[in-house]
Amino acid sequence: MVPPVSSPSKQKTSKDSRIMSLHRSSRSLILSLALLLATSGAGAQLLQVPPVGSTIGELGKVGSSVLDGLERPLGQLPLDPRGLADLRLRRLNELVRAHRDLLEMTRSGPAVRGEIVAVDPEPSAVQAAVAAGFASLGEERIEGLDLRIVRLSTPRGMSVDDAIGRLRRITPGAEFIADHLHLPSGSALTATAAAPTLAGGSSSQPLIGIIDGGVAAHPAIGKVEQHGFAQGAPRPSAHGTAVASLAAGENGMQSAAPGAPLLVADVYGDDPKGGNAVAIARALGLMAQRGVRAVNMSIVGPANPLVAKAVAQVRARGIAVVAPVGNDGPAAPPSYPASYPGVISVTGVDGRDRPLIEAGAALHLDFAAPGADIAAASIDGRLRGVRGTSFASPLVAGRLARISLPALEAEARDLGPKGSDHRYGKGLVCGACRTPLPKK
Repeated sequence: MVPPVSSPSKQKTSKDSRIMSLHRSSRSLILSLALLLATSGAGAQLLQVPPVGSTIGELGKVGSSVLDGLERPLGQLPLDPRGLADLRLRRLNELVRAHRDLLEMTRSGPAVRGEIVAVDPEPSAVQAAVAAGFASLGEERIEGLDLRIVRLSTPRGMSVDDAIGRLRRITPGAEFIADHLHLPSGSALTATAAAPTLAGGSSSQPLIGIIDGGVAAHPAIGKVEQHGFAQGAPRPSAHGTAVASLAAGENGMQSAAPGAPLLVADVYGDDPKGGNAVAIARALGLMAQRGVRAVNMSIVGPANPLVAKAVAQVRARGIAVVAPVGNDGPAAPPSYPASYPGVISVTGVDGRDRPLIEAGAALHLDFAAPGADIAAASIDGRLRGVRGTSFASPLVAGRLARISLPALEAEARDLGPKGSDHRYGKGLVCGACRTPLPKK
């Protein structure tokens, strides 16, 4: 996937800053690897790291979601920083090949095949598109947000990228975009029809919003209201269940906001097109309508103008939006939504407060939180180990649901060089939120 296109001057500045950041991150990664491998037994531990961004021990329980086939063991973490990004790209290509009739690979990543989204278009722009051979699939106002979209189908045989280029030539100034897919940060969301969905709604005002997969019934998770924004949603998922338990779990969980009411938007279900930009915008509209205090989005995708506008409108209502930097390594392109302006971006640390070697990069970094050597709720009703920046993010979102951002900055424990830095941001949040790994 490639970064979004900007003006030449901004592009050069952004490129230079990313190169400098990559150089620093790569140097830190090499030093970290050297230290790890020099420690007795650390080499074996490093090479047997669990699947990034997934729950341990739940591989093979694959449902029929868009993420089928993506969750598989990394085996060995590539020592080359670009190895993780290359691995991610191979998995995305596999995803598209498995669903050729519904998905296609664009210049920025997987997207819904044959569909274009016009964001707040003038009627004349839509008319021009229809006259050029595009068909209107319907107009929609995103509930809870001041956003209007028109979905268009591309002419037969035309790729999404080519279609967008053609539309921009026909109607300069109009915003036509791909309906990009966003995936849980670093790995697949595992679903199983055997896991019971957490039933019932919450009568309490939800404090924390979660845009992810569905949440399974679990002793550690109580007050949850779930809504579906994809085919088959809400559907229990390993990823969504773990994230929910880290944000507000209790009864044996060391979470960020024990017992806090949750509002969950399942944007995956069993939909091959799950996690698309339109579904995410609708989910953000729900969060705005219900007035949650913080929204956790443990997902990663390319820059997308529709999602960017939805995030900006949610933030304008005083709702904190929190997202992880991803697990594709420092060589990967900046991750979104973490890189959107004002989004609280989060990286992960292990049990010794070392940055995860697989942690990705965003255009800014705000905080670090535990993302390894911790346990979270599993869809089988137990607690299992998890790893990835996906699981650091809800710890920050949970704290922001309880306290203000300035208070969180004061609470964060400074690590690394004094002050904010590119490895820990403003410091470690919720360092005590570490549910011990279950004994074997």
